[in-house]
Amino acid sequence: MPPAVSLPDPDTLDREAAALYESATWQRIVTDWTTREPLAAPPDEPATGTESWRDLLTVPVDRLVADALHALPPPPPAERLPGRLGAVLPDRLHAWRRVGRPELRPSVHLGYARLVLTEWGWQNAPYKLRDVRGARCVCGALLAAHRLGHGSATTMNESAAWIMAELRSRGWQDLIGPWNRAPGRTAADAVALLDATIHRAAHAGR
Repeated sequence: MPPAVSLPDPDTLDREAAALYESATWQRIVTDWTTREPLAAPPDEPATGTESWRDLLTVPVDRLVADALHALPPPPPAERLPGRLGAVLPDRLHAWRRVGRPELRPSVHLGYARLVLTEWGWQNAPYKLRDVRGARCVCGALLAAHRLGHGSATTMNESAAWIMAELRSRGWQDLIGPWNRAPGRTAADAVALLDATIHRAAHAGR
């Protein structure tokens, strides 16, 4: 019988996300979307004696349209989570859900993590994956989405790194767990953080 696979916990994910955020790999991810090759400029239009609206633009129209479409956040997940019983079951019992699942962008994985928080609940007890009702912390929601088959472990780690990027943009210099457990933190704060991170990752094409 093969040995049981050790599943990561929220604090492990938190540390791995911080390491990814500080790594050269993350810098390449960020560089890839901030230094995309510019689109070729459209051919000059014949002079008409009046200034064309296109002449007022400093970026080609094709690029503006492509960037606008690229930055749209993914639609909310259509698939629902298992019910309240699914929230409290051991995670290993959800392993079959991963079979045959396609890979996802981090922004889509984050959408499923958001669904975990809104359907199963949010909690901020330290060092716990979930409470007795099955509510998760922010990192626990990422783990739950992954274990339900929504995104690989690599995608999950990148999703957490995007959360780190969002927190850094707000001036938070600690890990995700301490943010989640900060006095006065609410479920609405956690959901809003994921919403902002989904937009940030989607804008980067991730």
